[in-house]
Amino acid sequence: MNTALWVGQIALSLLALSGLAKLLLPKEKLRPMMGWVDDFPAWAVKLIGLSYILAAIGLIVPPLADVATWLTPLAATGIALEMIGAAVVHVRRREFPLIGTNVVLFLIAVFVAWGRFGDWSF
Repeated sequence: MNTALWVGQIALSLLALSGLAKLLLPKEKLRPMMGWVDDFPAWAVKLIGLSYILAAIGLIVPPLADVATWLTPLAATGIALEMIGAAVVHVRRREFPLIGTNVVLFLIAVFVAWGRFGDWSF
């Protein structure tokens, strides 16, 4: 079970890659890849990117350093909440095919949060 949780944590931490793009690139460069950025101010897009990066750090660093491991399930819970928000945005924009990715990431995040809050905590 621990291996499955680590796989989930690593998969979720790959969100940091999209978080880096949201944090570092201007909205004009993000627009072709992420049309939803037009619905939000630039600061909100940067904040979303920063939250992805911090969540990725929270998923990987605390258990590896064996410090504040309670951050890992909290990071997974945060990602689950972000995926709910992302799905709502896609529904409002009628981008229904994109919701599948949000659902899969939500389920992985819930699995990691459940496992790391429960019997398989560090």
